[in-house]
Amino acid sequence: MNIKLVEVCIADPYTTIDRTSGLSKYILREIYVNPVHIVALRPDHSMKQKLEEGRFVGELDGRQEFTKIYVNRGQSGFDVTVVGSPDTVQEKLAISKQLLKG
Repeated sequence: MNIKLVEVCIADPYTTIDRTSGLSKYILREIYVNPVHIVALRPDHSMKQKLEEGRFVGELDGRQEFTKIYVNRGQSGFDVTVVGSPDTVQEKLAISKQLLKG
């Protein structure tokens, strides 16, 4: 069972670069993650700093937290930054595992 999360990703660099600073902007999009393949969760403090710098397209509460998820892909892996604290993300993942076993 896949879980829906909200991913933070770089917006199109050709249309959403801040012209005064030259820095990329970030957007949010929904993704589905298989909890079986998640290896680790950790807070993403760098994304919190980017939020405080106003580098997000659209409005997002300044108190928002972010989590970096490490996903196993066999011999390699990749990481994804999602909206929510590690505790919140862990709760979503734990609920899905309970449903699979029940």
